[in-house]
Amino acid sequence: MSEGSIRIGIGGWTYAPWRGVFYPDKLPQSRELEYATQAMSAIEINATFYGRQKPKSWENWAKVAPDGFQFAIKGSRFCVTRRNLCEGAEGIGNFFAQGFACLGNKLGPILWQFADHRTFDRDDIAGFIDLLPQMLDGLELRHAIEPRNESFRDEKFFDLCRARSIAVVFEDSAKYPLIDADTADFTYARLQRMNEHIVTGYDDAALDDIAKRARAWQAKGDAYLFLINGAKVRAPAAALALQERLR
Repeated sequence: MSEGSIRIGIGGWTYAPWRGVFYPDKLPQSRELEYATQAMSAIEINATFYGRQKPKSWENWAKVAPDGFQFAIKGSRFCVTRRNLCEGAEGIGNFFAQGFACLGNKLGPILWQFADHRTFDRDDIAGFIDLLPQMLDGLELRHAIEPRNESFRDEKFFDLCRARSIAVVFEDSAKYPLIDADTADFTYARLQRMNEHIVTGYDDAALDDIAKRARAWQAKGDAYLFLINGAKVRAPAAALALQERLR
C-alpha cells in the first residue's frame, strides 16, 4: 500500500449551534455547505441513513464542493436494521439508485453502521457483504462497516472484510467498543470523545495523539477522520485543529 491522503471532517453541515461558532454570524444558511467544504476536506452525510436524497440535491452538492473534497455517505437504515442483512438486496439497490454517482471523484466511502444489539453472524454478514456493489456508474466504491458490538472482534469478520478491502471503522467512543483492525487499503475513523469545555474539543495531547495515528494510517493508504459526537458543537473546531497539525 502506498502513502495516501488524509481527509478530516464533520458529520453533516446543518447544525444551529455551529452558527456564530463555526459559521460567521451573518452567513446565509444556504451557503453553509460551501463554507464547510472550503474549511475542511470531507463531510459525512448522515441524512442518507434516514431517507433518500433528491437527485437535484446531489447535483448541487457536487457543484458546491471544491476539487479534492469528498462526501462519505451513511448507508440507509432500511439496509442495516433488518433482521437478516443478507436479504436486503432490494433496499441496497434502492439506496444506490438515488443519484449520488454524480459526485464523481467527490464520492468518498459508504458507511454501514450496525446497531449495538447486532451480533456477529458469519453467514449473514458474508451475505450482506456480497450484496455491496463494487462499482457504481463506472465509479469504484469503498465501503466501511461500523460494528457496535464486541462480538465483531473476530478474525472471521476481519477476513470477510479483507477479502473485499472493506474498512472496519475505528470508533473512538465511550459507549461502543473500539475495534482496531487493518482490513482495507484505507482507514475510516469516527472520533466521539470531544469535551464541550475545551474550545478545540480535545486537549493538545489528545490532538497530537490523533494526528500521530493519522500519519500512521496515511502510510498505508487514504485516511478519513470524522469528528462526530460527544460535544458536537466543538466538532468543527476539533477538525480544524487536527487539520492544522497535519498540514
